[in-house]
Amino acid sequence: MALKEESYKDKKVITIGTVSEITGLSERQIRYYEERKLIFPERTQKGTRKYSFNDIEQLMEIVEKMEEGVQTYEIRKEMLRKEKQLNEKTVREQMIRGQLNAQFGIQKPR
Repeated sequence: MALKEESYKDKKVITIGTVSEITGLSERQIRYYEERKLIFPERTQKGTRKYSFNDIEQLMEIVEKMEEGVQTYEIRKEMLRKEKQLNEKTVREQMIRGQLNAQFGIQKPR
């Protein structure tokens, strides 16, 4: 089975200045959302933040929620809930796949 290729939307290649231009947020606002653990840029060896297109979409969702009066801790809580649901779904799918493989004698290729 081939490794799942990373989507261009997941690649962390965009600098904070460019994210600021695209979103209209100040660099300080973007750093604040990182401090609140709402976005997770990668860092280069020199400490430069790098963002993905998915990070930009996440930032825009955060801004919309903030404009609706939702607090950052509530946004984080919702993100954690969604992440937990996704993890539970993945575990269930893996268990079912394992049961089916065992039932039908399918072995993983080496």
